[in-house]
Amino acid sequence: MSFKFFDKLSHDFSELLNDKKEYNVIIEVDKEENMKSFTTHSVILRSRSPYFYKELENATTNKNNIKTIIKPNISAQIFEIILKYIYGGIIDIKNLNTKIIYQLMINANELELKELSVKLESYLTETKASWLRTHFSLVYRSIFNSNEFQNLKKFYNNIIVKYPNLIFDSGDFTSLKETALISILKRDDLKVEEIKIWDYVIKWGIAQNPTLPADSKEWSDENFEALKITLQQCLPFIRYFHIPGEVIWEKVKPYKKILEEQLWDDIIQHSISPNKPVNSIVLSARTFSTPKLPSRTISTPELTPKVNAPFPTMINNEHVAELSSWIDRKSIVYSLANIPYEFQSILRGSKDGFHPKTFWNMCHGHAGTVVVAKVAGTDEIVGGYNPLAWDNSKIGSDIETNNSFIFSLKNGNIQNSILSRVKVSRGALYYPRDQNTYGPFFGNCEFMLKSDVSDFTQDKYCQCCSNNVDYEKHIRTTNEYFSIDDYEKKGPTKKILEEQFWDDIIQHSIFQNKLVNSLVLPERTFSTPELSSRVNELFSIIINKKHVAELSSWIE
Repeated sequence: MSFKFFDKLSHDFSELLNDKKEYNVIIEVDKEENMKSFTTHSVILRSRSPYFYKELENATTNKNNIKTIIKPNISAQIFEIILKYIYGGIIDIKNLNTKIIYQLMINANELELKELSVKLESYLTETKASWLRTHFSLVYRSIFNSNEFQNLKKFYNNIIVKYPNLIFDSGDFTSLKETALISILKRDDLKVEEIKIWDYVIKWGIAQNPTLPADSKEWSDENFEALKITLQQCLPFIRYFHIPGEVIWEKVKPYKKILEEQLWDDIIQHSISPNKPVNSIVLSARTFSTPKLPSRTISTPELTPKVNAPFPTMINNEHVAELSSWIDRKSIVYSLANIPYEFQSILRGSKDGFHPKTFWNMCHGHAGTVVVAKVAGTDEIVGGYNPLAWDNSKIGSDIETNNSFIFSLKNGNIQNSILSRVKVSRGALYYPRDQNTYGPFFGNCEFMLKSDVSDFTQDKYCQCCSNNVDYEKHIRTTNEYFSIDDYEKKGPTKKILEEQFWDDIIQHSIFQNKLVNSLVLPERTFSTPELSSRVNELFSIIINKKHVAELSSWIE
């Protein structure tokens, strides 16, 4: 029979940690906090940790016969917990936040304290699943290249398969390591539409290049080349040939410069002729089944010059021509025949509702947009133009741009339009903290939309401040809030480029009924007569069949 006195043993050894008389090892940690030193005993370190056993073999001894080990990447708080475990075999995590516990697990694994590392890993997967999901990138990038943490890897592999959006939509997704991202892109069982995977990869690549302009329309060839280099290891794992042609045109084409020319040609060829072989490698489709896209509810007129296209009801052709000229900074308003933009509705208050949160949800990610609002009981139409993409994650932020403007359009009894360009770029736009109350916000309240929190369906307010700070001039003479009948957010399509004609030809090949920017000439009326069979045709009376046979042989 044996008696075990582990509690007393643990207590006595823990007391030894505080004994400064016979220590022979100093461990310095926490470089960020000016280093903190701990006095320890080599005999205990050697017996408890294979890592310290090897370190002590190589450490030099000073004149006082003391060795020093430096661990600058471990915080003093965590190392103190680790030392208490090494000496006393006890660890108390009751009052530790989950991130500290996670870091403790990582550091314990580094110091080859396997018993502690495995215990903390089990604790996290069994009791902190919610935290692990919301901190995917932080944890995954730490464990990805390790041979340890098999339970955590299994936990995350299940999430990747079943709930991939928890990864892609997490706040720290863009901090994911390239190797970890590639491992996810390689998966055939990733249950995400391929075009969304493309969007996430572009988002990740842009985040690695923080100096890129916010608006990709302003990018130079060097900017595209920088993104191409960043994503060169990720792009081969996108399943381009399983993305619908119309989506390719909308989402991939703006970034076609980061793709190899042959790949882009093959993508377009596949969109036009799906059964024709291509030169590029075609990856198999992921097992995720993409639902068929519903047919559009808007009927598209036959292919004609877009001047005949129907315009929205809130603004007419003349308004669109004027807004287009302001967007392009033209001194002369475009004629109706030469409007370079087609305005497409993204949101309409009377149809989609006036709740500000609806605006931030539906307009998130849309760039180069015009917001227009009609003043209740009048002919007034006011609005603003944002060249950048709306981003509902940047709450409480001032957004800088030189190309924004606010305006009032001539309409009915309103004789003249007013254009007010931004004069203080850093205050051009503001993304309010309260997205349940405030919608789009231009300048220092110089044009903003608001809804009454008590009743979003009835009270729709707007304000145009006359004390201009961020814009050149006021577009109304009052600072008072006023009601609006309706408001709309529209996205002008990209203006004619040097490659526009070719793009329109490709676009027409993919979408036969979609309007194009280029002038479309009518079809020629030339008709080809049907060729008759020459064997049964009556021969000339001058030459006979033998002559015809001889002439035919000469021709061929």
